[in-house]
Amino acid sequence: MNEDRNHSSLLVPPSTQDHIQGVLSAKVVLVMYGDYQCFRSADVYKLIQGIRRELSAALGEDDLCLIFRHFPQTQIHPHAQRAAQAAEAVAAQGQFWSMHDTLLAHQQNLENGYLVEYANDLGLDIPQFLKDLPKQVHIGRINEDIEGGIESGVTTTPALFINGIRYTGRWNTTELMTAIVAASH
Repeated sequence: MNEDRNHSSLLVPPSTQDHIQGVLSAKVVLVMYGDYQCFRSADVYKLIQGIRRELSAALGEDDLCLIFRHFPQTQIHPHAQRAAQAAEAVAAQGQFWSMHDTLLAHQQNLENGYLVEYANDLGLDIPQFLKDLPKQVHIGRINEDIEGGIESGVTTTPALFINGIRYTGRWNTTELMTAIVAASH
């Protein structure tokens, strides 16, 4: 496999199996690999959300799509894997993005008790959540995200692909927005 391609292109294309904000047919599709315990992942997600709000008026509501894929770095973030499993258990109940936002907002509190509390706060079926989490029902989904990230050259989080090309610029509003706008043309 070509090393440069490995590190600059998204090798697992976006699909309806992904966690999506927006539509896959958007002019710009952002794929973010993140880790719930990684502070930079949370900062970049907030940055992207701000850009999405700004650009939705300029580009249109359906012109920017965000996809989140799990890439827990368990060697440095001991609670990231469990948090990803909680997000997937909640996704099975239709509340992925609510839990996603909660986990990123409370990165310092990702132990099991907190995960149950967050699920409860979202009004979820707690017995089902408590059944899914310890059995690691959704671990396959997380591992697929990790494997796809590795195939695309992801080694750390956050990692962002804009229309399938790895974003290597700075993590600030101006540079990221410029890259997104350029990709929309």
